[in-house]
Amino acid sequence: MFDEGTEFYDSRSRILEKLSSLPAGTLPADVKPALGPDATALGQIFWYTIEGRDEQGNPAGGWDLAELRQVQDFQIRDALLAAGGVAEVASVGGFEKEYHVEVDPDALLLYGVTLAQVTRAVSQSNREVGARSMEINRVEYVVRGVGTVQGTKDLEASVVAVRDNVPVLISDVATVSLGPALRRGVLDKEGVEAVGGVVVARYGENPLAVIQRVKGRIEEIAPGLPQKLLPDGRISKLTIVPFYDRSGLIIETLDTLREALSLEILLTIIVVIVMVSHLRAGLMVAGLLPLAVLMSFIAMKLFKVDANIVALSGIAIAIGTMVDMGVILVENILSRREQAPPGANLRDVIHSASSEVAGAVATAVATTIIGFLPVFTLVAAEGKLFRPLAFTKTFALASSVIVALVVIPPVALLLLRGGKKSKESESNKPLPWWRTKKFRNLIPAVIAGVLLAHLWLPLGPEHSIFLNILFVLLLAGGLLFLFEMFGKVYPRILSWCLSYKQLFLLLPILVLVFGVNVWRG
Repeated sequence: MFDEGTEFYDSRSRILEKLSSLPAGTLPADVKPALGPDATALGQIFWYTIEGRDEQGNPAGGWDLAELRQVQDFQIRDALLAAGGVAEVASVGGFEKEYHVEVDPDALLLYGVTLAQVTRAVSQSNREVGARSMEINRVEYVVRGVGTVQGTKDLEASVVAVRDNVPVLISDVATVSLGPALRRGVLDKEGVEAVGGVVVARYGENPLAVIQRVKGRIEEIAPGLPQKLLPDGRISKLTIVPFYDRSGLIIETLDTLREALSLEILLTIIVVIVMVSHLRAGLMVAGLLPLAVLMSFIAMKLFKVDANIVALSGIAIAIGTMVDMGVILVENILSRREQAPPGANLRDVIHSASSEVAGAVATAVATTIIGFLPVFTLVAAEGKLFRPLAFTKTFALASSVIVALVVIPPVALLLLRGGKKSKESESNKPLPWWRTKKFRNLIPAVIAGVLLAHLWLPLGPEHSIFLNILFVLLLAGGLLFLFEMFGKVYPRILSWCLSYKQLFLLLPILVLVFGVNVWRG
């Protein structure tokens, strides 16, 4: 058992050292301990079967399980092992070919040999032996005995013993044949036995890159796979058919993050345009999100945080808080700009507005990050599961603060330069509603809502796009209308709470008492 945080390959080296230093006799003579592949339990990234297909790609059959397993073990497996980042290609299903030696007891008694002698002859028949070297005419020749078994006849010709200068061969006392090895399991595909394999990625490798390299190797070896002519005249060619490919899950996870980011950007544009009534302000806040997410990915690379589902969910969770940084800063800049006297230097106004809220924004983010400190201290399985989320959310929040305080002020100086107060503020005479600034800014908000409906499809693709657009506009418009009304009523509520503060404080006290009673059961 290794301590948490022990390097993966260092632990494997320690185990190999211990195995090599075991005293003689510690393990039984036939036991040969070996390490498994340098992968984890989550390393299975690609499963496939080997099937006979015709020219049109339809299942054709014509191959038995032994033939399929032989192609898998001696052709496909070695080719896929050569792909970079692959730790193991395990064969599954079919019949593994082996030599069967069926001994005749009467023949053993007749020739006077024992079963142990037959076993030894079989084990020693498939070996290559070095016989040192010979020097002939001042030239040294290396002598080597090649004893690799090529078929049943080679095994039958192996000598078991010698009786009266006559060799007793295995064929004299046993029958040698090819047959399937004892099976411990099968591979089932749609109720039919199949032969296939599983590709295991090496520890620390990028699964998506390994899968792409494996698919490249499959395309290379596909033309050279065996084929045979079927009785009906069709040609059945062996084809590698994947049935589990983790790249789909990886790509869908990335697409989910990309979709969440796109929806958040569109929602931010709608909210900021409607509530602040400023198009360029909405674009500045929306531009914060992709920059902060990209900075988070850079931090993940530097701190070696794996981009798994839990880690990416930390970024998705933090997106709502990331927007707050830009909204607070941009809204304060716009407010200061409106309150500034005519002829004021826009650079000084933006500097003053940014400096005013910078401390509060940094404090808010620091409070959130500090609240995650207990998650950083988790160990064992809990730490492996939740620490990536804490890291990515921290990276996202820190990146949003950097973008908000460093990038947005100069961008605001460029986008807001030369802006003039609207005619509504210059003239006491009210303009028609279609010429007001709020209505003009409502048009891009509606366009953003239409794009949001196309991406989101909240009612599902089975309903028309018109209904989805209508639902999004009514939902967003209704919520924004409620917030707008609350903003108008809030001064009165605040005035009443301050005037009757003792009566108002009874409400949070009751909530506190009720919460404590619920917590205590």
